[in-house]
Amino acid sequence: MLKKHKENRTEEKRSVVRGIGPTIKRIWSYLADQRSLMILVLLMVVASSALGLMGPFLIGWGIDEYFATESADGFIWLLSGLAAVYVMHSLTLWLQSYWMIGIAQKTVYTMRRQLFNHFHKLSIDFFNKRQHGELMSRVTNDIENVSATLNSSVIQIFSSVLTLVGTLAVMIWLSPLLTLVTMIIVPLMFMGMKWITSRTGRLYKEQQRRLGEMNGYIEETISGQKIIKSFSQEPKVIEEFRIKNQQLKESGYWAQTFTGFIPKLMNMLNNLSFTIVAAVGGFFALKGYVTIGTIVIFSEYSRQFTRPLNDLSNQFNTLLSAVAGADRVFDIIDTEEEAVDEKGAKPLPNINGKVEFKDVSFSYERGGDTVSDLNFIAEPGQTIALVGPTGAGKSTIINLISRFYEPNQGMILIDGHDSTKITRESLRKQMGFVLQDSFLFQGTIRENIRYGRLDATDEEVEKAAKAANAHSFIQRLPEGYDTVLSQDDAGISQGQKQLLSIARAILADPSILILDEATSSIDTITELKIQEALQHLLKGRTSFIIAHRLNTIKNAEQIIVIESGQIIEKGNHDELLAQKGFYHDLYTSQLEKRMLMNY
Repeated sequence: MLKKHKENRTEEKRSVVRGIGPTIKRIWSYLADQRSLMILVLLMVVASSALGLMGPFLIGWGIDEYFATESADGFIWLLSGLAAVYVMHSLTLWLQSYWMIGIAQKTVYTMRRQLFNHFHKLSIDFFNKRQHGELMSRVTNDIENVSATLNSSVIQIFSSVLTLVGTLAVMIWLSPLLTLVTMIIVPLMFMGMKWITSRTGRLYKEQQRRLGEMNGYIEETISGQKIIKSFSQEPKVIEEFRIKNQQLKESGYWAQTFTGFIPKLMNMLNNLSFTIVAAVGGFFALKGYVTIGTIVIFSEYSRQFTRPLNDLSNQFNTLLSAVAGADRVFDIIDTEEEAVDEKGAKPLPNINGKVEFKDVSFSYERGGDTVSDLNFIAEPGQTIALVGPTGAGKSTIINLISRFYEPNQGMILIDGHDSTKITRESLRKQMGFVLQDSFLFQGTIRENIRYGRLDATDEEVEKAAKAANAHSFIQRLPEGYDTVLSQDDAGISQGQKQLLSIARAILADPSILILDEATSSIDTITELKIQEALQHLLKGRTSFIIAHRLNTIKNAEQIIVIESGQIIEKGNHDELLAQKGFYHDLYTSQLEKRMLMNY
């Protein structure tokens, strides 16, 4: 068991390392779009690295030239040159940082825009299988992680590499022997860094994953506060959050702990390097192999040699954290979009609303069909009611008509057009939806109704509200149509929300209308108002209604009874009652329940 665990850990480490290269290359493709600024940044990095090397060299040269010879000629020029070097060094550092911030912000802006745009190209199935809070974490936390790293790490990595190469070249030029002595600590440094970074990559990835999970849990519990309080489940929720928070703390603790070893290790090796250079350099100076100025240069360069290694090690860990975040972002961007329209698909012209199912079968997962061998015709203007137990396949039929999913077999015709040969956008523009959970956006009531048709005038918005029986309650609100609704729609009831949804659908003026349990969570009095509003909405439109309250669909031209994914009965209300089958039993049982409740 232990051996298997170790093998899994080893494979996990390898996968982290394998994934770094492609992700970094992909991030670099974003930076390459700003090539001109990147060239300026790299020029400033080269200049600052060169100026950083020049300062210690001038100090060492000055010691040999002036102090060892006890000559003061030109000493003022040396000090002036040093001052100029350090001023220019500071200026180049500021410029490269300033420009890099602009590049980084534009890069993450592009990534965030691509991610958000891609969200709206994904299928409904994708969102049904993901926590919304976890997806939000990718737009916020993960991209901000990339932003923070780009702001600092890119410059630091280039600067460290250039400083390392430049320092080594000057050291070899001054004294190959002393350079060899300085290199003694390098193997120790790489061994230590390998041990640390082999652990931190996996830990940073785990930290980002657990952060996303915790954000998803927070979003879920905030949205479900009413249910949590209703069932007195606060202790359970608090305990589950404590566990997730503890897991995040542990992964963050170990990631930061291992990362924290780096400066300690580097500081120790820095001091060791300085001690070695001072001791061996002093011995060489006594033997006349090197000058005092050379030892001073080497002492500073030995620190400059280990400092970029230290910086590279630190940035590598930061880079691993950014790669973990970028991986999660690219994972969404690379997710296959909702099935694209077939080649040659054409926009759907204005339709009358005839819908025909021919031998349609569909399954969400491999295995048995969710619905199978569906055959029916909805004539223009007809109201079609879908009836059956939970899980029978009613909502699946609606999803197929809307092309949120495609049938595995068979054909769906819209006014004679094969649904797969027309564009999704043109189909959905001629459809209207009133769902069980009416969703309103943060904004004014007027804006929420206008969402059905963005170019509608204020008069048209109010006309739709009147047709939906919503005008009277809107006028009673403090700001009327300009009343701002918060995200939780505080201040209006569920029934009023549904009336606004109906007004939105009326304004859209669709040819095909979908009513999915539109009155299931409404009280009887409010339901009467909604039923009256629906009469305006249903007039002249092909309508598909899913309803558990069978008394609301008695006037439907066609009632389709579904059980276990198959149509078992079809007809109008009176015909189905006469058959004394499934519908008859369901209707009479509901009638008896209502009579008992009234009694």
